[in-house]
Amino acid sequence: MKVAYILNTPNAANYKLGDMILPQIEKNEHGVDVVGIFFFDDNCLILQKNNPKGERLSKIAKEKNILLMMCDQCAIHRGVATGEPGNAKTSQTVENVHVGCFPDLYAALSDNMPDQIISL
Repeated sequence: MKVAYILNTPNAANYKLGDMILPQIEKNEHGVDVVGIFFFDDNCLILQKNNPKGERLSKIAKEKNILLMMCDQCAIHRGVATGEPGNAKTSQTVENVHVGCFPDLYAALSDNMPDQIISL
């Protein structure tokens, strides 16, 4: 089964993803294929360059073809993207991170659609 995660509650990226899900993915023990992770609010900050969990996430995302995407408005407000909503670019993030809105997420996942979307 393929899943995508939407991280929209406080500390979801650091605790739920970083301390629970990421180690399982790294050990091939998560039980499903993660195809995408979408970051809202302060959860975007885990993707800052030199964040240890973000660096690990970037590495495993590249290896396993996992889409990492931040909400453009959330990322701009937190200084990890520049530009305007709808036309933002990542700034000072780990590698393999995209920025956009739901239409961008749908387009990016269209070739690798999840069976379930889980909001954390």
